[in-house]
Amino acid sequence: MEQKERQDIAYFISFCIEQYKTEKGMEGEQVMNLFNRYGVFEYLQEFYDVLHTQSAQWLLGDINKFIKNRKEAANGNH
Repeated sequence: MEQKERQDIAYFISFCIEQYKTEKGMEGEQVMNLFNRYGVFEYLQEFYDVLHTQSAQWLLGDINKFIKNRKEAANGNH
């Protein structure tokens, strides 16, 4: 991965954190912990090529679904 792409992904992840914290009324550290716990950072990085073309509203919905699915999987619910 080249430097510009790494930088673009970092900006994108930062954007997602800011949007999520605003939508949920959370502190940045809370969002970081949540994203870390459920693998959201890895998801955003792995699927950056597709995700960064979507609207902020769509991204927030997708992140919410991703976290919900991870929580359910962790609790043994499918």
